[in-house]
Amino acid sequence: MLRPKPPTMPQPTGTLTPPAVVVQPTTITPATPTPPPAPLVPAPSRPTVQLTPGTALALVGGGTAVVLVVGAVLVSLLLAVAVTGVSIAVVAVVLRLLVNDLHKGR
Repeated sequence: MLRPKPPTMPQPTGTLTPPAVVVQPTTITPATPTPPPAPLVPAPSRPTVQLTPGTALALVGGGTAVVLVVGAVLVSLLLAVAVTGVSIAVVAVVLRLLVNDLHKGR
């Protein structure tokens, strides 16, 4: 059966040199005590939305544009269905007249 082969890490090709900078140990000085942090006031979970007259007007204008576009699309779809239905009805009447004319001609 098939056995998985673990991947092998490639060996580095160049030689590694140690860093030239040597860090000297420093002495640790005790720090001054810090006062406890002040209690944080929790932020409101939902930011309040402030509507200025300009943004309200923009929202009304955008909503009106959306309603007009959706209305135009729906009216055009209704008009297309109506025209298709009328054309099918005309074709049906013409075919019926032709079929009746063929039967009477015998």
